Formats: sequence, C-alpha cells, structure tokens
Amino acid sequence: MSEVSKSETPLRTSFRIKLNGESVAIETVGQAYRFITSLSTVEWVEFQMLHNDAKAALEAAAENAMMSVQATNALRALFVRAKLL
Repeated sequence: MSEVSKSETPLRTSFRIKLNGESVAIETVGQAYRFITSLSTVEWVEFQMLHNDAKAALEAAAENAMMSVQATNALRALFVRAKLL
C-alpha cells in the first residue's frame, strides 16, 4: 500500500527510537508504516501478531485520521515488546 507510506496523518505521539546507534523520529502514519515494513519479516517474526496489528492500524489511520489513536497504541505495544522504547 504505497499510499499508506505517503500518509502525513500525525500519530498521537512521536516516537524516538535508537536503531543501530542512530535516533529515528516517527511522527506520522507514513513514517511508521515505512519503518515497520522496511525491516524484514524475519526481524519481526517474534512479534508477528503485534506487527500485523500495527500494520493494519496504520492502514486504517491512513484512510481515516480518527484511527490514529489506535495506530499509535498498536505501535507503542509493538515497540515496547520489541524493546525499541
């Protein structure tokens, strides 16, 4: 879904994640979608259910900005479980 990756819909909070020693800021639905889909499926396999939930929530938020709260919560759950936050 290329339109999801281009979405400028803001998340309810911005996430700052350290990845390979660099800080990554995630503030929009598009940024979050690109981040969780750019990593290989193998990297998310341990968190597959949370990853799928976050991906679906981001897709919904790209279509309806009112879903950004659910997308933010799904991302937070994924990032916390993956120890990225």
